[in-house]
Amino acid sequence: MTQTLVRYSKVVEIVGDILKVRVPSRGGNTQTRVAFDDLALVEDPGGFSSLARAIRIDRDLVSLQVFAGTKGLSTEASVRFLGHPMQVTYSANILGRVFRGDGEPLDTAPDLSQDPKLDIGGPPANPARRLLASKMIRTDVPMIDVFNSLVESQKIPIFSVAGEPYNQLLARIGIQADADIVVFGGLGLIFDDYHYFLRRFEDAGVFARTVMFVNLASDPVVERLLVPDMALAVAERFAVEEGKRVLVLLTDMTAYADAMKEVGIAMESVPSNRGYMGDLYSQLARRYEKAADYKDGGSLTILSVTTMPGDDVTHPVPDNTGYITEGQFYLHDGAIDPFGSLSRLKQHVIGKVTREDHGQIMNTMIRFYSGARDAEQKQAMAFELSEFDHRLLRFGRLFRERFMNIEVSLPLEAALDLCWQTLAECFEPADLLMKQQLIDKYFPRLDDPHDAVA
Repeated sequence: MTQTLVRYSKVVEIVGDILKVRVPSRGGNTQTRVAFDDLALVEDPGGFSSLARAIRIDRDLVSLQVFAGTKGLSTEASVRFLGHPMQVTYSANILGRVFRGDGEPLDTAPDLSQDPKLDIGGPPANPARRLLASKMIRTDVPMIDVFNSLVESQKIPIFSVAGEPYNQLLARIGIQADADIVVFGGLGLIFDDYHYFLRRFEDAGVFARTVMFVNLASDPVVERLLVPDMALAVAERFAVEEGKRVLVLLTDMTAYADAMKEVGIAMESVPSNRGYMGDLYSQLARRYEKAADYKDGGSLTILSVTTMPGDDVTHPVPDNTGYITEGQFYLHDGAIDPFGSLSRLKQHVIGKVTREDHGQIMNTMIRFYSGARDAEQKQAMAFELSEFDHRLLRFGRLFRERFMNIEVSLPLEAALDLCWQTLAECFEPADLLMKQQLIDKYFPRLDDPHDAVA
């Protein structure tokens, strides 16, 4: 008799979305039939049916996460183990499709049940197969491309708070980034946000190269834990087997961590900092470390949203994330903060695969914007301002309008030219403290009408 025909009906308890069932061992070896992460089918005489996943095996007691939740489930339920872990559909047909957190299609497009499937949650790629990050992903967002370049194989979060336009920024990057394929993972999204992403991708004409895995706020919490693994499994296969440059967008990883906390409480695990489980770091790292640039394939880049409750960067989720990722984009007051943001891999591309003046113009712009912030504080405190302070104030206003506004969309070269133009409108060449050959080559002459900015 095959394993899938064996039913186990000794349900011990149901806590939250966790069902515990006793699986009698044969010869004292339960693991020959049930393995960690194996799928199971839970059925109830009342008509309830749902997939579940084995998340703990303690001798003959197996704990299962029930995907559809346990509402309507009784202790008279039976369990059948399917003998394999959670799988996700992978083929060329998944492009332009939307899937739920359990891997089933959310749209009304043709059935994909006969398409190939692959296991999710595997280990990251062997480091020996990886290349050093050296290629830039252009996003046409000046605060990213000019000041904190996004690099292929990078893993980087957007740190923000509730109410900020982080989803709008994430959608813009997904649309404008020069990636072959975009894999989107939505975690606990309200329907309006899901509809926003869907319409934005469709209206921009990029939906045909996009795959969406969406767990809505009204969906079972357990499915929220599967979305990153599904998105990353598909993205990794596109990168390794088809040589694609894949960008993975995940929002919101704090909702993912909260789902882990909820499951951990139901499992009676001992909590660590602020109620989160002690393995929060390793669970996040296991997903983020999928990012890679492959020697014999494409690349996988991860850009995620991590909201900070109370704008507290020491909260366990952003705190652990900061140790794993290679920098962060700090979004607050509707703009990417040039001081709180950092891309630790930008030095691999700035001035090497970008224009020669990129590094110096970046540093000069940030230096003058820092001076503009100081001048604004002096003005607010009614100190007397010098003529140079007034030039700094003007520069600060132009910097915010032309670069920090997340609605601004400029190719990198045009943004660099606009940096020079902004400097020329506010300062003299001698004020810049830059290499003279760069000033001679790029500093515009404002008496030339072609250099004037509208």
